[in-house]
Amino acid sequence: MTIGGFVSVANMSWHSTFIGNHSLRCGFLNGSEKTNALAFGGCESMGRSLRIPYTKTIRLRPRKSVSPLQVVCMDFPRPELDNTVNFLEAAYFSSSFCASARPTKPLTVVIAGAGLAGLSTAKYLADAGHKPILLESRDVLGGKLAAWKDDDGDWYETGLHIFFGAYPNVQNLFGELGINDRLQWKEHSMIFAMPNKPGEFSRFDFPEVLPAPLNGIWAILKNNEMLSWPEKVKFAIGLLPAMVGGQAYVEAQDGLSVKEWMRKQGIPDRVSDEVFVAMSKALNFINPDELSMQCILIALNRFLQEKHGSKMAFLDGNPPERLCMPIVDHIQSLGGEVRLNSRIQKIELNNDGTVKSFLLNNGNTIEGDAYVFATPVDILKLLLPDNWKEIPYFQRLEKLVGVPVINVHIWFDRKLKNTYDHLLFSRSPLLSVYADMSLTCKEYYNPNQSMLELVFAPAEEWISRSDSDIIDATMNELARLFPDEISTDQSKAKILKYHVVKTPRSVYKTVPNCEPCRPLQRSPIEGFYLAGDYTKQKYLASMEGAVLSGKLCAQAIVQDNELLIARGQTRLAQAIVC
Repeated sequence: MTIGGFVSVANMSWHSTFIGNHSLRCGFLNGSEKTNALAFGGCESMGRSLRIPYTKTIRLRPRKSVSPLQVVCMDFPRPELDNTVNFLEAAYFSSSFCASARPTKPLTVVIAGAGLAGLSTAKYLADAGHKPILLESRDVLGGKLAAWKDDDGDWYETGLHIFFGAYPNVQNLFGELGINDRLQWKEHSMIFAMPNKPGEFSRFDFPEVLPAPLNGIWAILKNNEMLSWPEKVKFAIGLLPAMVGGQAYVEAQDGLSVKEWMRKQGIPDRVSDEVFVAMSKALNFINPDELSMQCILIALNRFLQEKHGSKMAFLDGNPPERLCMPIVDHIQSLGGEVRLNSRIQKIELNNDGTVKSFLLNNGNTIEGDAYVFATPVDILKLLLPDNWKEIPYFQRLEKLVGVPVINVHIWFDRKLKNTYDHLLFSRSPLLSVYADMSLTCKEYYNPNQSMLELVFAPAEEWISRSDSDIIDATMNELARLFPDEISTDQSKAKILKYHVVKTPRSVYKTVPNCEPCRPLQRSPIEGFYLAGDYTKQKYLASMEGAVLSGKLCAQAIVQDNELLIARGQTRLAQAIVC
C-alpha cells in the first residue's frame, strides 16, 4: 500500500520562527516546552551525483535567494499503537530474532537489493547473530524509497510515501531503531478534492473519542458531500459479508476486480467513481476495473478494525538518510555489510542446481551460505537461471508484473493557499494523490514557496512520454482542480523547476487471481530465498508488506540454520576431496 488514509481532530497548529542561521530545528510541542532538535544535511552518496535515465530536471526560472531559517514545527502526537494486537504480534516476531540461540558459526547470507525488503532481511538476520552482505546495484539506498538531491539541495523521491498506524512491523522497526520521532503524524482524516467543485475538499474525519470501527462509521456517516444516504446504506450492506466472514472471505475475493465485486453486491457504480477510483490508484496505481477486491478489503479491514489504523504519518525528511541509513548503521554495528554499486549480472550455479555465487558486473563473485533476492519481481525474472524456469514455483512468477508509476515534483514561485498539511486525494483522471511537501515534511519546509509532490497514475500510457508532456498534463489537472491559484499558461502560480521520476516497474500489479502466484520466502532451491512485497504475506504491495517479507525471509533462514551449515560442510568436504 503506497498511500491512503482517514481523520481525527486535535486543536494544534503549525508554528514557525525565522532566525539568521542555516540550521533547521523541529520538534513536538504537545502540552510541554520540550522539543527535539533534528539536523538535516546533504549526503553525496545518496544521489547528488546520480543521474538515472528516467530522471530529469528542468529549470525554468532562476531560483530566488531566500533567507536562512530555523523552523519549529508542531505535529500531532504519536497515536497509541503499542498495545494493539497486531503491534504486539509484530513486536514478538522481532524479539524472536534477538532471543534465538546464538549460532556457533554465523551464516554468511548474501542479499540482492537494498530496498525495505532487503534491509529488513539483513537487519533481522543480524539480530539473530548472522552476517548479512547486502548488495545494492545503485549508489542510493531504499529501492522504491530512493531519493536524490539536486544541485539546489532539494530532494526528489521515487514515490510519495505514507506510514500508517496499521503498519505494525514498520512501526516496530522505527521503535527498534529509536527513530519514532522521525514520523510526523497528521490529523486522522481522509481528504478528497472535489472536481465538480473546484478548489473545495471533502473530508472524512475520524473522532478520537470513539473506538474502532465506530470512528470509521462516524466518519462515513458524517460525510454527505461524496455519498448519498442510500449509497451509504447499500455500501454498508455490501460490506457485511467481509465484516462477518473475516480474512477467509477477504482472500476469497481475489478473483474479482473492485468494480465486479461492487456490482455483485448491488453497490452503485457512483460509489466506485466517488471513492474507490481514488483508493485504487492510491493503493496500487491502477483503476478499480483492474484492481483485485482483496486489496481494498484488506485495507478497509485494517482501517476499520484498528482505531488508529488509517492514521497517517509522513517521514520528516528524505528516506535514504532518515530511514534507510539507521537500518544500515544497525546492520553494520552487528557485523553485517552493505555495499552500493554492486549490480548482479548472473546467478551462478553448482552442478546440483543450487547457488554457487552471485557474479557482479565488475567481475567479482560473492559467495555465502545462503542467498536472498530482495529485488522487484521483474528483476528476479530477468536473472533466473534457465534450468530454474521450468520449476512451478518460478513459473508462477510470470503473472506477477510491476506496475508503472510516475512521481512528479513541482516547485512554485509562491505559497499555494488551497492545500493542507496532509495527504490529499486528487480524484483526477491522471493524478492519484499529492501533498504540499513544503508543509508536510520538516526537511522540505518552506514558508514562501510550495512544492507539490504528485503521483501520476495510472501511468502505463504515459511512462514513455516526455517529461514536458507529463508536466503539461499535470498542470492541466491542477488548473482544473484549483483554478483560483493555478492556470495552464502559468499566469498565476509559476513553475520554478520540476523533477519527473519514472518507475517503469514498481510494486506488483494486484490484479485478480494473482494471489496463488505469490511465492513463499523459502524457495525449492536449497539455500535460495526471496523477499519483497510480492512474496506471500498479508499486507500485499506496501512498505509494511516489504518489511514483513524481510522478517519472514530471515525467519526461514534462521530455521534452516542447521541444514545450511551441514550443506556448507558437505560442499567443503567435496572441494577438499577434489
